[in-house]
Amino acid sequence: MKRLDRDKLITAVGAPVLAVFAALVLTSLIILISGKDPFRAYQVMIEFGTTDRSAIYIVNKSTMFFLSALAVAIGFRMNLFNIGVDGQYRIAAFFAAAVGGALSLPGIIQIPLIILVAMGVGAIWAGIAGVLRTTRGVSEVITTIMLNSIAGAVIGYYLTAGRLGEKDGNLTHTPNIPSSSHIFMIETSVGDINGFVVFAVLAGFLYWFVLNRTRFGFDLRSVGQSETAAAASGVDVKRMIVTSMVLSGAVAGLVGMPTLLGESYNYGTDFPLGVGFTGIAIALLGRNHPVGIALGALLWAFLERTGTQLEFEGYDQKIVEVIKGIIVLCVVIAYEVVRRWALRDQQRRVGEELAQARKTEKAEVGA
Repeated sequence: MKRLDRDKLITAVGAPVLAVFAALVLTSLIILISGKDPFRAYQVMIEFGTTDRSAIYIVNKSTMFFLSALAVAIGFRMNLFNIGVDGQYRIAAFFAAAVGGALSLPGIIQIPLIILVAMGVGAIWAGIAGVLRTTRGVSEVITTIMLNSIAGAVIGYYLTAGRLGEKDGNLTHTPNIPSSSHIFMIETSVGDINGFVVFAVLAGFLYWFVLNRTRFGFDLRSVGQSETAAAASGVDVKRMIVTSMVLSGAVAGLVGMPTLLGESYNYGTDFPLGVGFTGIAIALLGRNHPVGIALGALLWAFLERTGTQLEFEGYDQKIVEVIKGIIVLCVVIAYEVVRRWALRDQQRRVGEELAQARKTEKAEVGA
């Protein structure tokens, strides 16, 4: 294996592995301090998390996490912090559900229409932050946080009986979308996998292809590394910022689709919340690479699934939340450790090559 490839592999894999290992050590200490057996806790998690039903749950749940992290990663590659994925996917799913519930078209037309509405709403919502960043210099962090609150308020206003919602017992939700618009399921011997996992895989491939095989992706990564250098080479930085936020929002619009088209068939007060914030942690853990993000999403879904079982074994279910928090903290620290190690190693190798070049030059002059 070439030296460059080995260094890339260590940098890409070393930080997440180091972070997860450190998180396990710290979590074990916390469990020991609480008087419980950490190895028994891990045994319970592994045994329950590897059952057939858990495997189906983990795959279906990780689809949402993967799409959320992918939306966050687009911003990260541009050095933008799209904290608003949570608001973007919720308001996108809400209006997509409202449109889907109001129409009764053939599925081949209505399913793409619902998805396009979700992507469009998400893109517009995120695009607001991009426009304010480029025209008024407002930080996208502040803007997207505020847009999260505004999205919640908008949904709360329209999700009432007499507007776009309807009462159903203690819940309020949009009208159900017709059965023709339900996403297909991949049947297995142990359960059904949400068909939207296919769209998630396709989105991950497009993300990788656009970033690594197109001029747009090259410009996007250039701006993320240095806006000044990118502008000097002719890249329209402002246009790239707005475009990146729009794309990030469009992908965020897909986050709620597995639930809307495959489980709930409406947007109600019980629709999943907080998936956008989970995506931030997973994007960090996966180093913004689609394969790393997919593994991070599976890990997060595994922890969420097995956390419920710990409670039945006498452990506090919140221990899983502690593990998640420690992983995020360790990721930040591990990345900095690995980055500094890689930088020192690179400087050492450059120094050795320069020294060797001088020796060769002196030998040639002496001859």
